Amino acid sequence: MLKGKKIVLGITGSIAAYKACLIIRGLIKQGAEVQTVITPAGKEFITPITLSALTHKPVISDFFSQRDGTWNSHVDLGLWADAMIVAPCTASTIGKMANGIADNMLITTYLSMKAPVFVAPAMDLDMYAHPSTQQNLERLRSYGNFIIEPQSGFLASGLEGKGRMEEPDNIVKTIDDFFYSKKDDLKGKRIMITAGPTYEKIDPVRFIGNYSSGKMGFAIAEECLRRGAEVTLISGPVSLKCSKEIHRINVESCQEMYNAATNEFKRCDTAILCAAVADFKPENTADKKIKREKDNLILSLSPTQDIAEELGRTKRDGQHLIGFALETDNEEVNAIGKLKKKHFDFIVLNSTRNEGTTFRTDDNQIKIITETKVKEYAKKNKAEVACDIIDELCILFKQTANA
Repeated sequence: MLKGKKIVLGITGSIAAYKACLIIRGLIKQGAEVQTVITPAGKEFITPITLSALTHKPVISDFFSQRDGTWNSHVDLGLWADAMIVAPCTASTIGKMANGIADNMLITTYLSMKAPVFVAPAMDLDMYAHPSTQQNLERLRSYGNFIIEPQSGFLASGLEGKGRMEEPDNIVKTIDDFFYSKKDDLKGKRIMITAGPTYEKIDPVRFIGNYSSGKMGFAIAEECLRRGAEVTLISGPVSLKCSKEIHRINVESCQEMYNAATNEFKRCDTAILCAAVADFKPENTADKKIKREKDNLILSLSPTQDIAEELGRTKRDGQHLIGFALETDNEEVNAIGKLKKKHFDFIVLNSTRNEGTTFRTDDNQIKIITETKVKEYAKKNKAEVACDIIDELCILFKQTANA
C-alpha cells in the first residue's frame, strides 16, 4: 500500500499518455496522493480536465497559473513528493532530463526533485534503439533514476521491451515494491552508521582532513531506515541532510566519533563503519593561528584512536561489524588483512583506481569481501550500492538466525 505517499506524475507527448489515467487510478487505489505535471505536447494527447477529475487537483503545465503573477513552484513540488514518475516519457523528454534542458515545467520539477525518480520510456523501436537515446537512458541511470521497462522492472538495461511503455499496473507495482517490498527486512534491528570525514585541528583555522562527502554513509542510513531499522548516524562535518527519523549525532574529530561510536555500539545489533576517519592528528594544537614564518613548519603527528579495532574487540555474540576499505594498491590483500585484524563480518572495498567513484562523486564501485568469498559489483549510484550492501547484511542476519 502507498497510503500517505505523495507522488508527482509527469506526462509527456506520447500516444501512451492515455495510460496515465490508469496509473493515477492505481496509485490512488493504493492510497497515494497524486499531482500531475504535463508538458505542452502532452496536452495534445490527453486533456488536463480528465487528469484533474481523477486526482482532484489542478493539473500543472505552465510556470504561471494565472495572469496575475501566481506561479507554480517546481521547488515546492520537489520537496513535497516522496517519488516522481515520468510516464509516458518520450525520447525528447529523456534527452532533456539527461542534459538539464529546463524548458518546461516538467523538466524544472525533475531538476528540483529530492525524491526518487522513475522513468517509463515510450517510443517506437528505432527511436528507442538509437545510440543517443540509449546514451541518455544510461546517463539517467547514472544520476540515480530508475528506468521502468517491460519484462524487466526498474534498473533495466538493454533493449528489452522495444520502447513500449510498461503496463500501468506494473508501474504502480514497481513504486509499491520500492517503498515496501523490503520494508520489514531490518524491523526491530538497531543499526549504527558512521559517515563523512573527521577534522583534526592544527590551530583554530586549519585542520587535517580528507575529501569524504559522506554520501555513501548517508545512503546506507536511508536504506536501513527504509527497511525498518532504528538508525543512528554518527556524521563528521558534512552539509548533507537526512530523514528526521534517523537519530543523527554530529561530530568533528576522531576522538568525538570514537566516543559516540563506542557508546552507541553497546545497544546496537550492527555497526557499519563508512566514515573516513583520520589516522593521525597533531600532537599539539595551537590556541592561536600559526603565522607564516621563513622557516618550514614541522608538524608532529600521533595516531588517532582506532574505532574499528575497539568495536571489533568489544563485539558481543550476535553483533555484526561491517567495515570499509579504500585502497590505492594491492586492494584485496589489504582489505582481507583489515577484515581479519578488525574482526569485521564483511568489508566493503572500493578503489581510487575506479574513475568517478569514491570521494566527491555520486557513484561507487565495490567488492564485498568475507573470509570465504569476494562479490564484485558494477559501478552504480551510491543509493543502489547501499541496497547491495544492506542486502548482504540481511543475508548475514539470516545466517546468524539459522546457526
